[in-house]
Amino acid sequence: MSLEAAVFLLFGRDKLKLSTVGISQQAPEGEEKRCLDSELWHACAGPLVCLPTAGTRVVYFPQGHSDQVAASTNKEVESHFPNYPSLLPQLLCRLHNVTLHADVETDEVYAQMTLQPLSPKDTYFPIEMGFASKQPTNYFCKILTASDTSTHGGFSIPRCAAEKVFPPLDFSQQPPVQDLIARDLYDVEWKFRHIFRGQPKRHLLTTGWSVFVSAKRLVAGDSVLFIWNEKNQLLLGIRCANQPQTSASSSLVLSSDSMHIGLFAAAAHAAATNSRFTIFYNPRASPSEFVIPLSKYTKAVFHTCINWDAISYAF
Repeated sequence: MSLEAAVFLLFGRDKLKLSTVGISQQAPEGEEKRCLDSELWHACAGPLVCLPTAGTRVVYFPQGHSDQVAASTNKEVESHFPNYPSLLPQLLCRLHNVTLHADVETDEVYAQMTLQPLSPKDTYFPIEMGFASKQPTNYFCKILTASDTSTHGGFSIPRCAAEKVFPPLDFSQQPPVQDLIARDLYDVEWKFRHIFRGQPKRHLLTTGWSVFVSAKRLVAGDSVLFIWNEKNQLLLGIRCANQPQTSASSSLVLSSDSMHIGLFAAAAHAAATNSRFTIFYNPRASPSEFVIPLSKYTKAVFHTCINWDAISYAF
């Protein structure tokens, strides 16, 4: 397959986009794009995930991207892919844009990034250092038990977690009780009754909890997390124990092999023409990171002793 044909697989269909979970339909033109809460998105993505900042330099690994596509589609790469001799194992890029997304059916989070390859001389500019963690600080996460997902029970919360994240209860009431409103990734409000009762006494979410469990199709083993943010808002997210099959993967237009060919072709084309290209990153599909901040890359490869000539040679 020629480079032009492979690039067409990636860009030639104006209604489709290549993601790490397959081919999915783009939002209709003119539809308002919703900005997801970054703190909640990162919490749902996992405690080790911290996306690079737009405007900074990153190192992109096409093979790592391909590995995540394989993990997302649960299919081993079998075909012999075309060889792109000009495509380096890693590309120094400028990260122009990062957009946070979540699958509307599964709440599985993913990110869209726009990259542009840079020349080796661009490594001589000072490296951006000291990226702040984007993970929340005031939150708790719990793996659901069978009792938590029962329609007849409630959600049992460890006392230390409830006291850390939820507003304080009025213990002059018997039993102490309050109504909570939590917002999810889509800014949908969920209302819960928080009560302290039982023998021994414990914190429970009762009214409203079973509605949430049913709506999100939660089962034992899934995780639920609550965040109390700096705006004094309660946020709510989930992590599914098993990687769900998204609506995208149920209606694949291109084969998995074509997706692999497409991403290599896109990277090769962008590197040859110094043009921008778009990738999709699913942080929970596999532990593979394929877009790394340049500062993190140089620290790992050169053990914090920065040799600018060596860095330039690496690219």
